[in-house]
Amino acid sequence: MSTESRPAALRQLMAGTELIPMAGVYDALSALLAERAGLPMAYMSGYCVAAGRLGLPDVGYLTLTEMVETAARIADRIGVPLLADGDDGYGNHLNVGRLIRGLEKAGVAGVQIEDQVSPKRCGHMAGKRVIPKAEMVAKIKAAVDTRRDADFAILARTDALAVTNYEDALERAHAYREAGADMIFIEALETMEQMASVPPQFDCPTVFNWALGGRSPTPPAAEIAAMGFRFVQNPDVVFAVTRALGDLYAEVNRAGTYAAMADRMSGFAEFNEIVGLEAVAAMDTRYRPEQG
Repeated sequence: MSTESRPAALRQLMAGTELIPMAGVYDALSALLAERAGLPMAYMSGYCVAAGRLGLPDVGYLTLTEMVETAARIADRIGVPLLADGDDGYGNHLNVGRLIRGLEKAGVAGVQIEDQVSPKRCGHMAGKRVIPKAEMVAKIKAAVDTRRDADFAILARTDALAVTNYEDALERAHAYREAGADMIFIEALETMEQMASVPPQFDCPTVFNWALGGRSPTPPAAEIAAMGFRFVQNPDVVFAVTRALGDLYAEVNRAGTYAAMADRMSGFAEFNEIVGLEAVAAMDTRYRPEQG
């Protein structure tokens, strides 16, 4: 798939009727694995990138440059569309414009932008604050007007529910949709009743965040789909990675090698296949100058 067709591919997913899982990824390898598993798209999670790239919590440490660079590395290695977490846009509407230009050049299919005050934090953490509605509307309008490809998707997220109330969150979400957002995401819905009330109110795809240990319920995918959500984020891949690597390192510390865990690991041949060694070797053979 060419980078030019990825926004169109995401639009096709948006136009469907099935619930689409947004697989959380944070680097090129995790994205390759998501694609290999058959997932139709990838979601670059700021929560995961902060942990994987910086070893820090998702409390606003990441910069625009770091996120665009990470997105470019991921998009370069996968064929499925990538939606990138754009956090709070890393500034005002001017910064959002720069973010959109960078992500489009990187081959990304769409971006998520939220209405938190900088420095932002994970949507399920305490202490969040939100900017005035008018400021977020300006960011959405800037994103819409800056994109060169009309298919490049703008996902607007509001964190107002945990800061003000549900009514304010809905009002903001409608304002963001009116400003041109293509998808709507009300973060940290607190009850099944709140969840069910959101999708029918919007004429565009809505997103639910299935966050392990977060503020929201975590019902089965079938129930989320029945409510009318079109996408479900699965951002907690770093939890699985943390447990797997933690167990491995503990075994190495205990036994000196990971022999006891070898059956739980990818093999040498399988891993080389995942990272594309065969294609690299073929290119090397084709272009390597003859010796002598």
